[in-house]
Amino acid sequence: MTQDQEEEQELEARFEDLPVTERIELTSVGIDIGSSTSHLLFSRLKLVRLGSMLSSRYVVVSREILHESDILLTPYVRGTTIDTEELGRFISEAYRKAGLTPEGIDTGAVILTGEAVKKKNARAIGDLFSGQAGRFVAVSAGDNLEAIMAAHGSGAVEMSRQYRDPIMNVDVGGGTSKIAIVHRGQVLETVALGVGARLVVIDDRGVVTRLEEEGHRVGTELGLALKVGEPVDPGSGHRDGARKLEALAAVLARPLFEVIRRQPLSPLAKELMRTPELSYRGPVEAIVFCGGVSEYIYGREGRSFGDMGAPLAAEIRAQAQGLGLPVLEPAQHIRATVIGASQYTVQVSGNTIYVSDGAALPVRNLQVVAPRFSMGDGMTSQAVQASIGRALRRFDLREGDRPVALALRWEGPPTYRRIDVLAQGILQGLSNSISAGMPVVLVFDGDVGKLVGANVAEHVGASNKVISLDGLELREFDFIDIGEVIQPAGAAPVIIKSLVFPALSDWYSSQEKDY
Repeated sequence: MTQDQEEEQELEARFEDLPVTERIELTSVGIDIGSSTSHLLFSRLKLVRLGSMLSSRYVVVSREILHESDILLTPYVRGTTIDTEELGRFISEAYRKAGLTPEGIDTGAVILTGEAVKKKNARAIGDLFSGQAGRFVAVSAGDNLEAIMAAHGSGAVEMSRQYRDPIMNVDVGGGTSKIAIVHRGQVLETVALGVGARLVVIDDRGVVTRLEEEGHRVGTELGLALKVGEPVDPGSGHRDGARKLEALAAVLARPLFEVIRRQPLSPLAKELMRTPELSYRGPVEAIVFCGGVSEYIYGREGRSFGDMGAPLAAEIRAQAQGLGLPVLEPAQHIRATVIGASQYTVQVSGNTIYVSDGAALPVRNLQVVAPRFSMGDGMTSQAVQASIGRALRRFDLREGDRPVALALRWEGPPTYRRIDVLAQGILQGLSNSISAGMPVVLVFDGDVGKLVGANVAEHVGASNKVISLDGLELREFDFIDIGEVIQPAGAAPVIIKSLVFPALSDWYSSQEKDY
């Protein structure tokens, strides 16, 4: 256990005795809406200031789950259009069962994945939460971000601190499987492929009611011409249809394990890949499964929903035994995602911040992107630019689509050369955003915000507003609101909203099981 973790435990134990300025208690909700399933998690969060971070951020020291909603098979009215009326009724019923109202929620996070990310769906879903705009963080997650969030939500990121070599988190859902290589508390690499339980769904007559492109491709591998509204196998009934689903699941498991084993990919696996292949070829010490199919892998679900969930899980379980790796119990299975968001306000010193134009503020819900690069004497603008690109790709963000806040850790003396190299790298890394007239938002942990901000502003001129703050500890999965500068103090109020993942309260007592 780290020193910070020990301090967090101590602060949780004496939470009520802390001054009210040092502690916050929030009711939060995490809402996950995906192509296949949707669910809500209500929680109570306790936050305190750590002694080492008095001028910056609060940390979550306690996560109490208040209510877990049922798992809803995401409803559709036609094709890929989500039925927001039914979804809205489900959300309202979840609030009712939790004994809460939207007005009683302090903050929350809405995670959209798969079909929910599409513009027509995202806009309609956003309308469901329009009354809570500002308090809620809305995240549209692509394959890489889904993989990262699943690794955090399952507990794999925290578990990896206990192992010398990396561990692997495998999130098997309804439409895709996402794999993350995790080492010492960091996600090193992610990959995704079209392997999931609900690529083909049949009714009680054996008739196909849902068919994804990948499901059709796998059917072709078996010589099946699958079509919605027709039997899986003409002339067959439900029992024969179920057997065909088992055969389809067996075919699907093969490319998944080609990726897990990091071996050369078959033509089918290459067709199902949604991201570049894994480059990591080193050892893996353990494996964690999460997502909807993991409910069957770990024996927590026995019902059939007319999809490949159970047979796919059986294939995965059988092949996992041949890996020779411990299979770890996740902290969360199908709900391996955020449980909500924390929220708190800090005041940023006005002495060392830079705001090129007061009209640039306020700004709301800027996603924090944290580039990783060395600030040593050999720092180059090209390295800064490349690190910004990598940081954006980790979150499936395309540079120039929307403004982000770059969280930068400053090291070493603030010489003109070093500041200029960093500024040039930022300008190159955000070239599309700058061309589109978007604001350049920088947040530093050290006191160089004014120097770097002024340098960037000198280069972009009046075409872009530049906001450069410092004295803040930000990280990935943070979102910030920046208010107008308060005069004469010259301070900018900043609200930091952080996605919160489940705690590993019970994991350490059940690290390995025989599946």
